[in-house]
Amino acid sequence: MAKKKERLGFAINMDRCVGCNACTISCKSFYQLEPSINRRFVRETDEMLTGTAKRCYISTACNHCDEPACAKACPTGAYTKLENGIVKHNQDRCIGCQMCATACPYGVPQFDTVKKKMDKCSMCYDRLEQGEDTICVSSCPMEAISIIDLNSINESDYVKDVSGFVNSKITGSSTHFTLPKASHSVRRDQ
Repeated sequence: MAKKKERLGFAINMDRCVGCNACTISCKSFYQLEPSINRRFVRETDEMLTGTAKRCYISTACNHCDEPACAKACPTGAYTKLENGIVKHNQDRCIGCQMCATACPYGVPQFDTVKKKMDKCSMCYDRLEQGEDTICVSSCPMEAISIIDLNSINESDYVKDVSGFVNSKITGSSTHFTLPKASHSVRRDQ
């Protein structure tokens, strides 16, 4: 039987993310992005996410969706869904109409006011092709971000939806999350 081709996605371990923004800053620096452009966002989540008061952070980028709304909305075909699952944006074909930003329920594509074109995470596909980690993975001091092969994971180890974020079923988001464990009580009754 032939082996399934690799299908890549981000995995975010919320127990590990400390909200340091190293992933956001290193991506911005490596790709020399304009100050207004972020390809990755770190947000604080609801403290009651786990049913107990605990500050949690979540790092998100493009979800490299199974049915990318950005690609469907783009009139010039500037978006390509690669065989490995990555949704690649070609700025040479982009006319900056921003229809992709309007269509994306996750608010991922951003308008670069200097280039007059859209910008988004490409999961560092060129680095992955060279056998290197993505910038966000290699820069995370807590190893909270990883790239997973969606054909080889145990789905029960992850969740696809996190409270307060857009439903993953809308576009078939490939991002998977490990939710934080409930925090332990500070005081113990004796």
